[in-house]
Amino acid sequence: MNQQIRFCRSGDGVRIAFAESGRGPPLVKSAHWLTHLDHDWTSPVWRHQHEDISGRYRLLRYDQRGTGLSDRDVKETSLERWVDDLEAVVDAAGLDTFVLLGMSQGGPIAIEYAARHPGRVSHLVLYGSYVLGRRLWRSGDDPAREADALKEMIHVGWGRDNPAYRQVFSSLFVPDADPGLVRHFNELQRLSASAENAARIVSVIDGLDVTDAARRLRVPTLVMHCEDDQRIPFDEGRQLATEIPSARFMPLPGSNHVMQRDDPAWRLFLEALDGFTGVRLAAFGADSRERFAQLTERERAVLAQLATGSGNADIASRLNLSPKTVRNYVSRILDKLSLASRGEAIIAARDAGLGVERDER
Repeated sequence: MNQQIRFCRSGDGVRIAFAESGRGPPLVKSAHWLTHLDHDWTSPVWRHQHEDISGRYRLLRYDQRGTGLSDRDVKETSLERWVDDLEAVVDAAGLDTFVLLGMSQGGPIAIEYAARHPGRVSHLVLYGSYVLGRRLWRSGDDPAREADALKEMIHVGWGRDNPAYRQVFSSLFVPDADPGLVRHFNELQRLSASAENAARIVSVIDGLDVTDAARRLRVPTLVMHCEDDQRIPFDEGRQLATEIPSARFMPLPGSNHVMQRDDPAWRLFLEALDGFTGVRLAAFGADSRERFAQLTERERAVLAQLATGSGNADIASRLNLSPKTVRNYVSRILDKLSLASRGEAIIAARDAGLGVERDER
C-alpha cells in the first residue's frame, strides 16, 4: 500500500501537506501534533493505524501548520486557522461528504468543522479527545500548573536524548511502550516540530473550549476513550460525550493515548468504527433478506439482543443460556451474515428493525 503526498494552501497562504492512501469511502483524519506524513508511514508509532484504516477507507490525513511537511514558519497558530487548514485540505481533495475522525487534539478541530459544515460530515468519530483544554479541565489537582510545567519541559527538553526529558512525554502518550517504541517516539518529537512550534501548539491546545460547537452538532457522533488514558483523563472523554447531542460513548481498555497494534483497544476501536459508519456493510446490500433467512429462531433472538447493545452475560441471562453458548451463537451469526464484527451485526440488525437502541453514553 502506498500513499500520495500533495500540497495545498490554507486561507492565509500557509502550505499544508496532505496524504491519501487506501480505497473505499473517504475518511478524513483531522490534524494533531506529533506527526510527519513521510516519517509516520513507516514509523511503528503510527504505521499500524494508517495501514489498518487505509484497508477500509480512502484515508486523508495532513500535517498541521508548523509541523511535519507543512510550512514550519507560520505567523498564526490558533483553532480558527486549524479549521481553515482542514477546510483547505478537504476542498483540495475534492471531497463532498466523508467520515471525520478526530483523535486527541484533532477532536476540537473536527468538532468545530462539523458544527460549521454538518452537510459534509456523514459520521463524526472522536477518540481520546475533549471539549476543554488542559487549563480548563475539571479533573486533576492543578491542571493549569501542570500545563505550565509541561510547556516549560518542551522549551527545555524537546527532542533531547536525555532519558529524563524523553520519559515525560513517552509516559504520557505511550506508558505501556517497550524501549524500542520509546526511541521511535523520541525521534518523532524531533522530526515533527521545533521546540518553539511545539510550545506554541500546546499553548493553544491548553486553552481550547469548543463546548458551544459540541452542543450545536447535528451529525451522528461516536466518542471513544481509553479508561486509563495517561494523557487525556477518561472524565474529559465522558464530558465530551455529554456535551454532544445523542453522542454514543464507548470506553476502551488500556492506558496508551496512542493505541498500538497489540493493544486490545485498537481492535475494539476498528470494530466500533466499522460498525458505526457501516462501511463494511456495503456488500450486505440487496440480499440481506436472504441472509437473515438463514438464521435459526434462536440465532435471531440472540441477534435481537445484540442490537440493544447488550453484552454476552446479559444476553445469556435473558435467554437462559451460558455466556459460552452466546459466544458460539454470535460467531455463527457473523459467519452466516458474512460480517466481520459485533459492531457490524448490530448495525445490520438495527437496519432490519431488530432490537431497541439504548442510550450508550
